[in-house]
Amino acid sequence: MQHIKNIIFDLGGVIINLDINKTISEFNSLSYMPFESIYTQASQNELFNLFDKGLISNEEFFSEIRKQIRYEGPEFELKKAWNAMLLDVPDRRLDVLVKMKQNYNTFLLSNTCEPHVAAFEHDLYLKHGVKNFNDYFDEVYYSCRMGMRKPDKEIFEFVLEKNNLKPEETVFIDDSIQHVKGAGECGISAFLLPKNAEIGEFLKELGLV
Repeated sequence: MQHIKNIIFDLGGVIINLDINKTISEFNSLSYMPFESIYTQASQNELFNLFDKGLISNEEFFSEIRKQIRYEGPEFELKKAWNAMLLDVPDRRLDVLVKMKQNYNTFLLSNTCEPHVAAFEHDLYLKHGVKNFNDYFDEVYYSCRMGMRKPDKEIFEFVLEKNNLKPEETVFIDDSIQHVKGAGECGISAFLLPKNAEIGEFLKELGLV
């Protein structure tokens, strides 16, 4: 892939280890209402889309979850359950990002929300001594600060236009098939990271390392 100049990375499941089932399990321990009826990796209730886009506040989000799962306990348990999906960022992946930035224009594009940003940036500082991901990419884009989210075409077009990127010179890597399809519709070479695959090895398979 010698013509490739730009790589757009997803965050959860690609850079950060992610276990959505942990969040589902945590919520299910708080309520008899099955959380997977409103949230899974493949599909989610409109509430989560609005939160990903930053169109509702933390307070509105957790208040609505409380209603939907009929939970009457303390709010910190809801926040704890919501953040449970976020695991660690292995050193080897940060090393990969450093290397890729030396040879490509690199970007981070994540569907996320402010509580998750606060949680993973706190963990990043505690374990790696860096405040955020800004030094590892040319630009970092979080859906909650953009008012749009993957897989919608507009978010990919925004990143392309904002950085003067040509789709045919750009690769996108994500662990969700619907996001890969969305990027592909914009002419980007989009790839699904296989389950349990390491991003460093996958980049080698693509001929980008």
